[in-house]
Amino acid sequence: MTITVYHYPKCTTCKKAIAWLKAEGVAFDTKDLVTETPTAEEIKEMQEKSGLPLKKFFNTSGMKYRELGLKDRLAEMSESEQLELLASDGMLIKRPITYDGERVTVGFNENKFIENWKK
Repeated sequence: MTITVYHYPKCTTCKKAIAWLKAEGVAFDTKDLVTETPTAEEIKEMQEKSGLPLKKFFNTSGMKYRELGLKDRLAEMSESEQLELLASDGMLIKRPITYDGERVTVGFNENKFIENWKK
């Protein structure tokens, strides 16, 4: 199965992740998080497969996250509200997300990439 890399083209971390995949000869497709933002259902599926709390899918260092005051608001939001918020703006999503239908990584951590994607 092909890996989908949800990324933001100007993000240096995303560029590093894509360069790593290319160097390892891993086949992948890319989707721009801003123009092809995953739906709430897709995010929920990735979150469930990853085993990570939904909070880990938020780009906590992003300007949009700070503008919306989400640090203080997330805890009182329902899961469905959080999913809808993530799906409403790709800049709120931590990047890159790599997903092949079973395995998911959020952000770029070389050890996680080796574990999940090294051939």
